[in-house]
Amino acid sequence: IVMVFYGSNGKSNPVSMENQVEHQTKNQITYDIHLPPDLGMLYKVRLGLQSLENNISQLSLRHFKIQNTSTLDTFSLTINKTLPLSPNGDRWIEFPIQWPLKEALSVVTYHITVFSRNILNERNLVHMTACIYGTHGDTGDRSLLQSLQNVQQGEKNESFLVIMDAVDLGELEKIVLLISSKTDCKLDIKKLHVQEASKEHPIYVFEVNEEFSVNANKPKIQREIPGSFVIRGETQNSDTDNNLNKEGSQVKNLTEYTIKVYTGDKRGAGTDANVHVILFGDEDKSEVFQLSQPLEHQNPFERGKVDTFKIKTKKLGSLRSIEIGHDGKGFASGWFLEKVEITDAARNSVHCFNCNRSVDQSIITPYMMFSF
Repeated sequence: IVMVFYGSNGKSNPVSMENQVEHQTKNQITYDIHLPPDLGMLYKVRLGLQSLENNISQLSLRHFKIQNTSTLDTFSLTINKTLPLSPNGDRWIEFPIQWPLKEALSVVTYHITVFSRNILNERNLVHMTACIYGTHGDTGDRSLLQSLQNVQQGEKNESFLVIMDAVDLGELEKIVLLISSKTDCKLDIKKLHVQEASKEHPIYVFEVNEEFSVNANKPKIQREIPGSFVIRGETQNSDTDNNLNKEGSQVKNLTEYTIKVYTGDKRGAGTDANVHVILFGDEDKSEVFQLSQPLEHQNPFERGKVDTFKIKTKKLGSLRSIEIGHDGKGFASGWFLEKVEITDAARNSVHCFNCNRSVDQSIITPYMMFSF
């Protein structure tokens, strides 16, 4: 059994229960574990089977209880589920933790529709997982090829549905695909649609449009797929296909920027506050982007660290300035910002915005521009 604990400040590494047993009876096992002190308030737990190879074919879960041994705060939940959830199916479940005077998130069933050209023919040879990230955390790596539903296959295009339960992820931001195989094979993936099973909208669209070649030299491939656009019901005046074409034409007009944020290497330089950025060009300005999920690690804006973010926004023209700041929330919210580097993919140029001072509120900086 493996557990991952999610807190307001991040998540724990997978915690194996193998050597954590403190007490065991016929129908109950008590584990004693130590979590990082900087996780913050726990809000969900992901629980799963690391492997099905050790003479364990199923695990029946009846009840879960967690207690903070320092404060004696206790949470308990009746689960009544058996892992895996279906034959050859999902080996993970997750559930919210509800503390006194704290509203818990709900469990949501997500529908993930995968559009491809040849996955169904290769599914017995390849293993593919997806980790979906939202403003409320992530799902962890979950299999996309074990329990397929609503399979549709044509001459050139195919699609299939994957159903996944997870604690409410909030606004979806990106998907990390992991593809592996012990034999040579190719997967041609077009896009993924993600939506709540109980709602027709919104539909989050993640464009992939890539052929993945897995072989002995590259047995494992990982790709981060940022959100392309969102189809919302109130904007639809025709059928879904027409709106997909409309939204698709809009996304082609978006520009991708890579933002690197350099936090100073001095005492107290990092911050736990929520950081935002706005880009100003000579033609337009962007919307407000919250910089919460860097590509490199879980906790952004630590002392001496560089955090990389990718955003897509409308055409701004040549960048002139940026506004970057934070809301002052969290412990140790003061922040020493060294500089921000922004790469404009469309113009193949890098803009460097130097700050070298503490950021107590939003600031607008002059810039220097470097071309490749």
